[in-house]
Formats: sequence, C-alpha cells, structure tokens
Amino acid sequence: MIERTIFLNESVDPVTFFGVNNVNIQLIKNLFPKLKIIARGNVIKVLGDAEVMTELEEALVKLQHYCSEYNQLTEEVIIDVIKGIPPVEIRQENLIIHGVNGKAILARTSNQQLLVETFAKKDLLFAIGPAGSGKTYTAIALAVRSLKNKEVKRIILSRPAVEAGEKLGFLPGDMKEKIDPYLQPLYDALQDMLPGAKLKEYMESGVIQIAPLAFMRGRTLNDAVVILDEAQNTSIQQIKMFLTRMGLNCKVIVTGDITQIDLPYSQKSGLIDALQVLHHVQEIAIIEFSIKDIVRHPLVKLIVEAYEKNYAEKS
Repeated sequence: MIERTIFLNESVDPVTFFGVNNVNIQLIKNLFPKLKIIARGNVIKVLGDAEVMTELEEALVKLQHYCSEYNQLTEEVIIDVIKGIPPVEIRQENLIIHGVNGKAILARTSNQQLLVETFAKKDLLFAIGPAGSGKTYTAIALAVRSLKNKEVKRIILSRPAVEAGEKLGFLPGDMKEKIDPYLQPLYDALQDMLPGAKLKEYMESGVIQIAPLAFMRGRTLNDAVVILDEAQNTSIQQIKMFLTRMGLNCKVIVTGDITQIDLPYSQKSGLIDALQVLHHVQEIAIIEFSIKDIVRHPLVKLIVEAYEKNYAEKS
C-alpha cells in the first residue's frame, strides 16, 4: 500500500473537474474500488496498490487535458477514458476555444477569422468596426486561448473611463464602484469563457487584470496579451502612452468604433490619430469590421444602417 498526492493542473477548474456535488470524483471512486480517493480543493490524495494507482494517474492526466480544453467533464468522457477509449474530439471550423460548459467560441464572420489569423502573425493589431461586430469578444477569446496554452502569463484588459452622459463624480460609491460599470462588458465576455471559480482565482492572483486606461501609466507589460477596448474614447496622449507599454512577449489588440466617440467635440480621438500615424507601419495590422460582421440581435444591424444613412444624408 502506498500513498500519493496529485495536484490538478492550474488550467483546470476543480469545480468543473469534480462535478456538481463531487459527482465526477464519486464516479472515479466507483471505477477504482481498490483505491481510497480523497479530493479537496485542487488536491487528490490516493491510497492503495501501486499498479492500480498508476492506471488512475494516467487516466487523470487525460481527463485533466480534456477538462482544460473543453471546460467540461461528463460521465461519458470519464468512463471512456478509464476504459481506454479516446474521447471524441469536439472540433468545429473557426473554433477559438471552448467556453463555460463546453460552449464553442467561434470566429463567426470572415473578419473575425481574419483577426484570429492575424493575431498569430502580428504583435499589434487594430480591430475597428461597429457595435456588435464581435471584435472585442473575439479578441478576449484569443487572449484566453493564449493563457490556457501557456503562451503568455497574464491577460490585461483596459478601457478609458469616459463619461457618456454621466459624470463619474456624481455616481455613488467608491472609485472601484464608479469605474466597474465601464469595465462590465469585459467581465461579461470572460464569464462566457472561464468557469466562475477559475476566473475569480485568476483575477485575485493578477493573472487576469481589468483596469481603466489610466492604470497603465508607468508599466511595462511583458508576457501578456493586452486589450484596449473602446479606444475611440482615448486622447492622443493616452493611446500613445498605452502603445508604448509593450514589453517582451507581448501582444496588443486595440478595438474601437470611430462612429461612437464620447469625447468633447474639441478633442481629437486618439484612435483616429493613431490610425493616421501608424497605417504605414508594416508590422502593425489594421482590420476593419463592417455591418456584415454584426452578430448581435438582427435589429442591431438595422439600427447601425439607419444611423449611417441618416448621417450620410445630412453630410
């Protein structure tokens, strides 16, 4: 009789792996009746015969790989793996990652797919286009994939905290409570892609950071995917400051919609200025999304079209 301690891979969410009310670990216990298995936190302690324990360890490695890849673990997969049957690979064209409960996060339009392909080749990308075209969602999915594949050590998401009709000073709460509403769309996307417990762990440890643009000043961003969202609301000085934060092994995606600028009329958008200044730099990619890329409710596309037509008639 020997005892071993097995630690779950950091990319595996224990709640997903063990199952609701530990249903998955109970199934594993039933399939290995000769072993005493105790699971707590991200640790599995096993007591029993060495040969059977080796079989369990090999199965756990495969199950962890599957759980990390697909963000789910079902009874059928556990039984197949322990029986030595390779689990069916869930593959779809244009797949980026599997989100919560195995949800497939896909590049659903040609420009979203172009963003995925360009991300592999360039360290700095601009994704410009209308609301609902999926530019930010796709960018965050690429960042999560890079983190899960251990290509980077952290994800940094940022937005300028620019008022759209409300002044920060008049909103209730402390500074965090005032700023969080501006960052909520970034939280929403992450909640689609990472189990709640794993997302909380990453944020508490700083592996994933969500912060207003002002918090970027003075930092050098290494080993990270960095996303600046709503960049049309940056000043020229702000976006220059942000772009010069790039460090070693850093990829940056800047997203924005130049038709939704909330800055004072007298102030030029930093995003528009950056596109004019940097368009000739071959190492930088600029991807322009269009109405055809809108993947929200069908009405969103009609609303954008109506506004564009209205502005065109007045100009």
